[in-house]
Amino acid sequence: MGKKSATVDRKARLEEVRKAQQAAERRRTLLVAGAAGVVVLALVASVAVVIRNQIASTDMTKIGVTAAAASCDAVTSDAVTGVSDHVGPGTNTPNETTVKYATIPPSSGKHFAVPITPARAFYTASDRPVLETLVHNLEHGYTIVWYDESTPKAQQDELKKLAPLARDDKNAGPKFIVSAWDQTRGAFPTGKHIALSHWGAKNGHRQLCGQVSGAAIQKFVQTYPYTDSPEPNAA
Repeated sequence: MGKKSATVDRKARLEEVRKAQQAAERRRTLLVAGAAGVVVLALVASVAVVIRNQIASTDMTKIGVTAAAASCDAVTSDAVTGVSDHVGPGTNTPNETTVKYATIPPSSGKHFAVPITPARAFYTASDRPVLETLVHNLEHGYTIVWYDESTPKAQQDELKKLAPLARDDKNAGPKFIVSAWDQTRGAFPTGKHIALSHWGAKNGHRQLCGQVSGAAIQKFVQTYPYTDSPEPNAA
């Protein structure tokens, strides 16, 4: 009986050890699984951030504030003047080098004989073309977004990022320019720092806003495409 009792006790202890080992193995498995789950969740979150950033970087409506928050005035319908009316160098009125436009910024009017082509998407105060040249671009269907000198640097950076994205819109194509506004040609209304211009086939259109809004700019471009202009097929 003594030997039998010892054998039973040994088997019981072995069973306890086996169960303890199994429990420890289960704990290790759970820990590994939990750690793997954390890694997977972290990877998923990272991928989501990358995708979200990629979407934001290619969607102009994600740039700046919402249209509702941009303090935009209603779009104007301006009388059109100056179709094919060239002044300045190379014309019959070479000394007319400054045009007094009816609106600030202009949405039509007399202009220099040669537009800026190929036009860059973004211009600063140090390299912007003269206003009379850019008005010729308007005649060819361009939308121009102007920013005044008091526009915060962060918003200027937003416009620089937005400009090439706007050119990806079929309604604008390459006919989209962002340019610093020349304050000597007049000031925007109080509280307005961003202005949009388009020379339509029947009317000129402007919209002035307090802040950059990619959503508002996209809506303007889609409402007034380059095809709605006196010379849509010109460069």
